[in-house]
Amino acid sequence: MSEPDRIRAIHEEYIAAGARVIETNTFGANVIRLARFGFENRVREINKAAAKLARQAARGEDVCIAGSVGPLGITESEAEERGIDRAECFREQIAALLEEDVDLIFLETFMSFEEMEIALRAKPQGDCRVVSLFACEPEGRLQSGMPLMDAFARCRELGAAVVGANCLNGPRAMVQLFEKLPAGGLLAAYANAGYPRYTEGRYVYPTAPDYFANAAREMAAQGARLIGGCCGTTPAHIAAVAKAIVDLRPVRSKSVRVISEPITAPLRIEHKPEESLLDKIDNGKRVIICELDPPKTLVFEKYFTGARSLVDAGCDAITLADNSLAILRVSNLAVGAILKERFGITPLLHLSCRDRNLLGLQSELLGMAALGMRHVLPLTGDPARVGDHPGAASVYDVNSIELISIIKQLNAGFTYAGKPLKASPNFVIGCTFNPNAKNLDAQVQRLERKVAAGAQFVMTQPVFDVDRVEEMHRRTQHLRVAIFTGVWPLRSARQAEFLHHEVPGIIVPDSVRGELATLDEDGARGCGMRLAEKIITAVLEHFPGVYLITPFLQYETTTELAKFARSL
Repeated sequence: MSEPDRIRAIHEEYIAAGARVIETNTFGANVIRLARFGFENRVREINKAAAKLARQAARGEDVCIAGSVGPLGITESEAEERGIDRAECFREQIAALLEEDVDLIFLETFMSFEEMEIALRAKPQGDCRVVSLFACEPEGRLQSGMPLMDAFARCRELGAAVVGANCLNGPRAMVQLFEKLPAGGLLAAYANAGYPRYTEGRYVYPTAPDYFANAAREMAAQGARLIGGCCGTTPAHIAAVAKAIVDLRPVRSKSVRVISEPITAPLRIEHKPEESLLDKIDNGKRVIICELDPPKTLVFEKYFTGARSLVDAGCDAITLADNSLAILRVSNLAVGAILKERFGITPLLHLSCRDRNLLGLQSELLGMAALGMRHVLPLTGDPARVGDHPGAASVYDVNSIELISIIKQLNAGFTYAGKPLKASPNFVIGCTFNPNAKNLDAQVQRLERKVAAGAQFVMTQPVFDVDRVEEMHRRTQHLRVAIFTGVWPLRSARQAEFLHHEVPGIIVPDSVRGELATLDEDGARGCGMRLAEKIITAVLEHFPGVYLITPFLQYETTTELAKFARSL
């Protein structure tokens, strides 16, 4: 059997089972997703062919053809970076489906109202009705924290004839979701056939057709008017649903379970609460942040001695890298917890998108909150292949800008999936900036996006040029966020050459490297200190704080610089 014949046969099986609305197999047939397979120039062809197959299968039957349109599969920030017009992507796919006279446009499995709005506005004017379906947790909120009822109201204003939910939830969870929604208007419910398990190379959904059909009756009792199945539902499930709801009448009013607002009070924890570094700035205090990377071994004595020395010298917080350069170190969460609990030192944790998926990132953040830690610096992270475990995989579910948005949402009391936390972790969110880049305009624009996403302070790569400090101030002062400029005390010509040639994002000017090359060890160290003090002085003339970087646990030099910065 050819592929088109097989697709047509699948449609026919569902129609024979009792389906009165069938969807084209075009969920991911947009230019972005098709480009992954080299088919970006075949959007119109593929969508038209799919609609024709569905129409052929439904010939002679009282069946509506729904053109399936899913999310684009890229984030807002990724679209901006790649110069992609998301509205045009939706417009191209929908137009192709409409050319084949589909009866409905199904905008399905959208988790973002913002993307749903783009898709709704992209649909050409005409008589073809739109069904807007969100993938939403049973709590009744989208990922952004937006109540599903608000999203429904906005979709109707934008022209959606039917609104509802699909995917993500099994039958029971879908019923729980609809218990929170008032009846009235046209509501659609498309549940999964339970939650899948991975067996022998494929996903298997466990829900029996009879169980699914009983849940369908409950969905109808909660006001659903268009009831179907999403992932894992077979013709047997649809046949059971068709039989179960055939005698039901639409429910137009009912009592509703009210979604309680999350508690936004601070977490009740026994740990001493951290004072925000930004509050210190607001109170007129100069802030000094010192980086002291977690050790690579389980010998901690020198590390904790160094951390105490830095704080005694005037450091306000110790910032802890997250396996920087993809080189294995002790967990910064564990080290930060020891600094906080044993020594009363404020930790500022880096959090890399490289090593954790969305679940792991949020779990780490909630762990920080449980330990009373507030300061976090989201990073995309160096690829795993460049480090000491080149066979390790990089995750990158999100990038740093998206992670900033997620942390901002946690502060609002919701997880990325829209579930309430019943408290606010009250994170102080940082971001990075590279003032050494050749294309500073692009870096400033990216920094603007980070601040718009929720970043509250900025930490930069080390700077070795006073003019660069002044240029950075001029180009960033419109953002009105605290910027902590990186200062690295050079100790030798060899170290300067290594940083300049081998560490991404660091530029040591030719003049500095040339001068260091003429000096002996003591002379080079003195030259490096004088340059660092000069940079610190310039930084504190323009910015409310400074970020001192301690290389290779050689904290004594950073201690001197912290004292110098505090004395200015």
